[in-house]
Amino acid sequence: MYTADPAGDRRKHARLQKQRYQWEIRNRLQHLMKFFHSFINNYQIRFRINLKTGIMKKNIFISIALLPLIAFSFAQVKDVPVFVSGTEGHNTYRIPAIIATPNGDLLAFCEGRVHGEDDFGDINIVLKRSSDKGKTWSALQIIVDADSLQAGNPAPVTDITDPAYPRGRIFLFYNTGNNHENEVRKGNGLREVWYKTSTDNGQTWSDPVNITTQVHRPNHPRANGAYRFPEDWRSYANTPGHAMQFSTGKYRGRIFVAANHSAGDPLPHFTDYNAHGFYTDDHGKTFHLSQTVALAGSNESMATALSADRLMMNSRNQKGDIRARIVSISSDGGATWDSTYFDHNLPDPVNQGSILTLENTPARRAAGQEKAIIAFCNAADTQQRNNLTLRISYDEGKTWKKNIVIAKSTHNDEDHSAYSDIVRLTGKRIGILYEKADYSKIVFAEVKWR
Repeated sequence: MYTADPAGDRRKHARLQKQRYQWEIRNRLQHLMKFFHSFINNYQIRFRINLKTGIMKKNIFISIALLPLIAFSFAQVKDVPVFVSGTEGHNTYRIPAIIATPNGDLLAFCEGRVHGEDDFGDINIVLKRSSDKGKTWSALQIIVDADSLQAGNPAPVTDITDPAYPRGRIFLFYNTGNNHENEVRKGNGLREVWYKTSTDNGQTWSDPVNITTQVHRPNHPRANGAYRFPEDWRSYANTPGHAMQFSTGKYRGRIFVAANHSAGDPLPHFTDYNAHGFYTDDHGKTFHLSQTVALAGSNESMATALSADRLMMNSRNQKGDIRARIVSISSDGGATWDSTYFDHNLPDPVNQGSILTLENTPARRAAGQEKAIIAFCNAADTQQRNNLTLRISYDEGKTWKKNIVIAKSTHNDEDHSAYSDIVRLTGKRIGILYEKADYSKIVFAEVKWR
């Protein structure tokens, strides 16, 4: 027979609540231990968690050298599918890029691969639009169709400084190719460089403009008599992801497109590859090549503006010997490189990454905050395309104090989250367009970063 005992019931309820609380704390800390384990392996940092039973607040001890400098969090991200493989006329969608237009719309670009997953074949550049900050997306629009050949590596940017177009003009830089990358490296094919423009926020697009002779150095006179460059660049790719424009300072108006190329016959460990960039100071009338990055194996790249008219380019290490991002700094707007180094705070599994300046305004500098705030996003893992992480730096990449996990498989899926691009939505929010779930879809996520 049950006898009521209110005081006992309260004690039992409190005990159960305490047990549930302790169980939840233990599970969360164990999850954090797994997350930090890969971090420790990358940076060889001593790390210790001693978790005991009992009153939790008195028995949790965490010791890590960089904990005061780094804050990790797991974002509550709601993905919105944008491009879903097997729909809208394409077998696979890959290589995302995203920008915001002057009217506030978001434009999401990618490669639409018609028949399969391969990097070469019948590949279009496609576009979708969002007018509500990424909540919903339009039907698919084909922007570039190279017939049965390849069009890829979309690199969009909005020129907001051309007086001839006070409402802004969008440039879409891209590449075409007539053979597989490895065959092009052997001299059995050609990559070319083009752009299209739009003056109505991406509704309509101009005819393509071929800028290959200005920004590429192919030695392929059989295809075009003008392609007789002794440098013999072969494979070639823009970014992938957005290009950039200096909005203030000495180089205001300069559009810079990060890129990479191979030169001459293939070499072991992809050492025939190097990163470079190209830029225009007259709104696309003429283009100039940057200096090549003096680090063999530097590959897919993206660039962003820093304070004091400087530029940072962040590159993939195709050699794979050091699983970290390559950083190059320029003090002349990307024409030459002052320094190039590995940033071991940015682990990478030989993959693409995206970088963006969030704040670099005169008002910020007037307030005594001289350094630009920059964001970086990649698969922060040395072995797999997984653990997509957004990082925020308040000192232009010296440290990354805020780290937000966007997509991490709990089953160690090899290609859970791969290529990405990022766009500023508001002063507190970033949009991320990224490949997910073994390239089955490209999704959009909105993240609050402060």
